[in-house]
Amino acid sequence: MILSMTGFGKASLQLSTKKITVEVKSLNSKGLDLNTRMPSVYRENELALRNLLAQKLERGKVDFSLFVEVTGEETSSKINAPIVRAYIAQMKAILPDADETELMKMAVRMPDTMKTEREEIDENEWKQIQTVIDEAIENMLSFRTSEGASLEKEFTLRIENIRSYMNQALALDPERVAAIKERLQTAIDELKVNVDTNRFEQELIYYLEKLDITEEKVRLTNHLDYFLQTLNGSEANGRKLGFITQEMGREINTMGSKSNHAEMQKLVVMMKDELEKIKEQVLNVL
Repeated sequence: MILSMTGFGKASLQLSTKKITVEVKSLNSKGLDLNTRMPSVYRENELALRNLLAQKLERGKVDFSLFVEVTGEETSSKINAPIVRAYIAQMKAILPDADETELMKMAVRMPDTMKTEREEIDENEWKQIQTVIDEAIENMLSFRTSEGASLEKEFTLRIENIRSYMNQALALDPERVAAIKERLQTAIDELKVNVDTNRFEQELIYYLEKLDITEEKVRLTNHLDYFLQTLNGSEANGRKLGFITQEMGREINTMGSKSNHAEMQKLVVMMKDELEKIKEQVLNVL
């Protein structure tokens, strides 16, 4: 079974004063390109989180986001009471008859009247958040599995199309050989010279051996079978599938250069088209 590198997973949790939402997105990449976004209070757990994502997701351009929405009466900002009192006292000294409410309004706008206390991670809270992270990752892996099943069907169809076009090309081989013989014989007849028939047959056989595509057919068949075998293996391996497509391309190109027959060349072009579609999608395989 193969897995796609493309995926999306989301999970959320409602705590007493906040809502936690985790999103994990992934696109194809040669390696693991990991980007994490989360509130600063949770940053001390980032390294362990990155290790978890690397272990679970292996490859891909991964974006991990942890959002916090405050839903209760919770704030990390506090009024710095001593500073506010000091400002009021100073302003009273300047304006002894000023209204105290107005002085308060003025004081809270002054610098340093608010102080932000650094939040500490609550271990029980983080354990609950970890369950949400695990759930989001599992949802993403399910997405990858579903996408992988679709890719598997697509690959199987394209491989069988290539096999069909190859067999059609081989069916044209007798016609191709006859056309080559006729073309060479016509060229010799136009020269109006006497030719040793035995020597002509020997040269013709040598020429046809150079254009023979039997070996390419055997190798391409092996590559097609190996691709399907790898596709149905126990471990996903996008890189390996990519290498196999390269070998398939070499054999198809050689068939095209040897074909020397218009209809056969059309079939080779169709094989190349199918192979390009496979190559595009192989980039998405984990």
